[in-house]
Amino acid sequence: MPAPYLRLCNVVKSYDGTSNAVDDISIDIRRGEFITLLGPSGSGKTTTLMMVAGFEDPTSGRIELDGKDLIRQKPYHRNIGVVFQNYALFPHMTVERNVAFPLRMRAVAEREIALRVDEALTLVDLRGFANRYPSELSGGQQQRVALARGLVFRPDVLLLDEPLGALDKNLREQMQVELKRIHREVGVTMVYVTHDQTEAMTMSDRVAVFNQGKLEQVAPPLEVYHHPLTRFVGEFIGDSNFLDGRIERTGRDSILLEGLGEVCTAGAGGSLTPGPVHVLIRPERLRPFENGAAERFAKVVDFTIEGTVNYGDSVLLIGKAAGIHFRMRASSVRYGSLREGMTLRVGWSPADMHIIAKTE
Repeated sequence: MPAPYLRLCNVVKSYDGTSNAVDDISIDIRRGEFITLLGPSGSGKTTTLMMVAGFEDPTSGRIELDGKDLIRQKPYHRNIGVVFQNYALFPHMTVERNVAFPLRMRAVAEREIALRVDEALTLVDLRGFANRYPSELSGGQQQRVALARGLVFRPDVLLLDEPLGALDKNLREQMQVELKRIHREVGVTMVYVTHDQTEAMTMSDRVAVFNQGKLEQVAPPLEVYHHPLTRFVGEFIGDSNFLDGRIERTGRDSILLEGLGEVCTAGAGGSLTPGPVHVLIRPERLRPFENGAAERFAKVVDFTIEGTVNYGDSVLLIGKAAGIHFRMRASSVRYGSLREGMTLRVGWSPADMHIIAKTE
């Protein structure tokens, strides 16, 4: 296991001395990793990023880069690039001068500046735009310029604070692909902040989920999706069905679910220790019951549809079974004709359940 490159150790940030905007955060980030800090507004992710950049000082804790203390270094002494949501380009400078600015501030020779700027603009596919001004560029092109400027001085770490938030959906998705390509080609360590779970799931090597200043889970995207450690993570990442239940004793392959009775847990994942639990079933894991398939299901229920959302390739069915709210995602080709008031027999297998111990 390689040693961590960027380390945040028990980092706390308080603005008023009574409550913590960032509350005892510890993350080890590998060299060359793309890690996303994900969470709702006010969860502490941007404050954490700003402490790494040096724009905020932690109240306590340590931040280290390659074994060296970052906190004692001024922001302009840290070899860290930052890309903001609002681009922060100089409107009176051409694209070339915007990208060259960090190099000129570092007194790099003009010949070297020309080579590096050309290299950076080629990387972001803007080589022919060097003499244009920001006002002559689209939003996506301006974001590429900001990205080139953040990479041109070859930073140790590149920090990105919701850089795609101002773009429309199609352009945002295009830029997600471009960012991953650039990360692969350059290999720089990237720390990305967003509240958009799709961005986090699409681009990240790992996702760090923040909630009210605390770190709930750090794991690869699919692990966070399929095996959340807390109910908050399960609800924030993707769509979900949560049921309340209780495990009576260790070694018993069943669980008591409120309103549904005893359900088999053989093959279920998560916490199987006795006590109250949350049971997560993703909407796409609910499947129509077909005769002769009973042995594959842990439970079968009569699901009455109360509403539908058609996404084109799939349809989200919203309704109730045994008085419990359920959401089911299915093929729109096969189930797109279902309407409010219809009833469908659906079920799930034990392996479709992820069990989380209740902590409250």
